[in-house]
Amino acid sequence: MSTRREFLRQAAAAGAAFTLGETIASSSPRTAPARTIGANERIRVAVVGVHNRGKALAINFSKIKEDCEVVCICDCDSAMIPPVQAEVEKITGKRPDAEQDIRRLMERKDVDVVVVATPDHWHAAAAIMAMQAGKHVYLEKPTCHTLDENAMLLAAQKKYGSVVQVGMQRRSYPNIREAVEQLRGGVIGTVRYAKSWYSSARPSIGKFEPSAPPASLDWDLWQGPAPRVKEFKANMLHYNWHWFWNWGTGEALNNGTHFIDLVRWGMNISEFPSVVASVGGKFRFDEDDWETPDTQLITFQFGDKSAFSWEGRSRNRVKTDGYGYGAAFYGDENALYLSGKDEYFIVRPNGKVIKEVRSTMKVREGDLFNPSETLDTIHIKNFFDAIRKGTTLNDPLIEGCISTQYMQYGNIAQRLGRSLNIDPVSGKILGDKEATRMCSRQYEKGWMPKI
Repeated sequence: MSTRREFLRQAAAAGAAFTLGETIASSSPRTAPARTIGANERIRVAVVGVHNRGKALAINFSKIKEDCEVVCICDCDSAMIPPVQAEVEKITGKRPDAEQDIRRLMERKDVDVVVVATPDHWHAAAAIMAMQAGKHVYLEKPTCHTLDENAMLLAAQKKYGSVVQVGMQRRSYPNIREAVEQLRGGVIGTVRYAKSWYSSARPSIGKFEPSAPPASLDWDLWQGPAPRVKEFKANMLHYNWHWFWNWGTGEALNNGTHFIDLVRWGMNISEFPSVVASVGGKFRFDEDDWETPDTQLITFQFGDKSAFSWEGRSRNRVKTDGYGYGAAFYGDENALYLSGKDEYFIVRPNGKVIKEVRSTMKVREGDLFNPSETLDTIHIKNFFDAIRKGTTLNDPLIEGCISTQYMQYGNIAQRLGRSLNIDPVSGKILGDKEATRMCSRQYEKGWMPKI
């Protein structure tokens, strides 16, 4: 039985067992089918969560004027909305509506697509709400905050029929697609090991005392499905939530998911790993509130067939093999190096480059806001084609869920300080009740994302 089939079977079982939580359900239709959109009809888009990546996506969607119209900007912090409205208006000549409460957004009949760019703890809940309201979804990675939410997402998609594109946009980059095709065609022989990495130079977030949330922020709504943290600290927002376990998933799922997805795709691996291990920790800036690792190495073993790894250095920007982020595949003789910037090269053991493909489209390494606008457009257009024509998605929900799950294993192994044994077909953690409990989380009462 294939991994995808087993994953979908489990998702269907999850869907049979869950119903929508009372808070979310109060504002979401339960069985609204996703609307069919004509070939010449403009797709109406709402973007949720617009401080950083969401702002970039609102701009990028707005520039595809012939295909869509950004009709609404939504954020729990109302101060984040006007600058994005202004950017969209500058591009399109029309100012989108503002909405602070995602639940009211879902009631709108003039929205066909919801772009989810919220903090990680909201990803699954927001996407499920959108599907239940009859919307299609562009879902930023990671797909969810915990493993169990993957099954919920897949069950929701099966039930409501929405098109869901995951925002691991490198699956649409033309040169990366070419490199993967060549890897699968045996250009460097059989690949038994690959590595991936991401480096940055993130500063300390400091150690803050509790304070009142900004007047513009609905702190309760921002926390949504997550257990309540009553004491607000100013260094928790707006990007720094990544480094707090209650809302974020660390660098492993912030950037690691992108590159482990490329490795899995390039090696044509559909099963789950048999063993996952992680070493690392928060090694720098003791006097700050950062919780997740700033240095981490996660390894994935596939029985006696192959292995690969991801290395995250959040506080050291020294490049690996010439790239600040990327992946390397090692074949029987040669190796292929893949940049996150849509380029690759193949080398012999003596270091001689025998093929090099550079991108003609710019990617701004280190740009947290909008590093690859032109290339991202390809991914968005693929999403639109899937909605209108049934074109195959470059990054369908199931692929995003599997790659997300890999990195979630790594975080569980890191937090427990031991390796995990996993059933390669079902993806279930074997013989470790504590690790299995970490596949779920506690939710604020009434906010659990269910089907």
